[in-house]
Amino acid sequence: MRLTKLVQAIDLHAAGEPGRVIVGGVLDAPGKTMFDKMRYFQTQRDDLRLRMLREPRGYPAANCNVILPPTDPRADAGFIIMEQTEYVPMSGTNTICVTTALLETGMLPMREPYTDIILEAPAGLVSVRAHCAQGKVTGVTFTNVPAFAVYLDMPVEVPQLGTVTVDVAWGGMFYFIADAAPFGLKISPEEGKDIARIGEMIKAAVRDQLPVTHPDNPEIREVTIGILSAPATTPDADLKNAAIVSTNRLDWTKPATWTGALDRSPCGTGTCAKMAALYAKGELKLHQAFRHAGILDTVFTGRLIEETQVGPYRAVVPTITGAAYITGMATYGVDPADPFPNGFTIGDIWGAD
Repeated sequence: MRLTKLVQAIDLHAAGEPGRVIVGGVLDAPGKTMFDKMRYFQTQRDDLRLRMLREPRGYPAANCNVILPPTDPRADAGFIIMEQTEYVPMSGTNTICVTTALLETGMLPMREPYTDIILEAPAGLVSVRAHCAQGKVTGVTFTNVPAFAVYLDMPVEVPQLGTVTVDVAWGGMFYFIADAAPFGLKISPEEGKDIARIGEMIKAAVRDQLPVTHPDNPEIREVTIGILSAPATTPDADLKNAAIVSTNRLDWTKPATWTGALDRSPCGTGTCAKMAALYAKGELKLHQAFRHAGILDTVFTGRLIEETQVGPYRAVVPTITGAAYITGMATYGVDPADPFPNGFTIGDIWGAD
């Protein structure tokens, strides 16, 4: 047997959302910042993302991270985040998975009862406190990049749905946020297909009608993800949400191509965006615990710890607390005779490509 392009990876999930972490086989990438390195992978090494996230090694809800040397001397490690249709600047579940993998494999030393590290994401530095006991990471709290609302209670016209009221906020990615109730949804697993379909329809309209650009990095623009919000269905949560992630690089002018999958977790950056919108509306205070449930009723706890400013926007600094669990360790490679070295998608679960 002869395999090429070997990589070693740790498979984990954070509150249900899978987050594969590549820990070996990828040495580094050129770039003065982690954002530069992300762009290098996007333009020169996208075969890795395709190979690890498409079938037969991946599936629509999967994410993958690559551990890299940091560019900032203050950071202990760097990482880039690969999703089905994009390289994202920041992700909460993936930060929790990366932290757990680094510490539980010994790539970074673990100290009990907690270990403080700094990770460098494409969006910037992220300080992390991992709660540790008996050689395991039992919880992760990270301080995210500042979050801010761009639009509040804005109407958008969505074909087939009519007028939909949305917020648009940055939490490490640009999100639209809309209530699920007008569509008769309660955010339950059996509603998954309807949530994904409606979310992709709203996202297409928001991208067309509500332009956004990050004031500190003009290369970050457009809403690429969204959440539908609903009342909590368990006593340990304040609200419930489902985040909708696109599963193909879509033509936004053709509704038939809109396909998405749901984040299985409460969504870390989506929770930060939601908290920023609630704060801007006066519905959430600084230092107030915000318990956000996902579609599986798993919960992340968020807090806003201070005000700040990002360009023209009044912003807040959020923290997120959650936990990840290792599910396996594997070496992945490519058989030179494999007819699908970069994987494949089929329309039964991936939608039109």
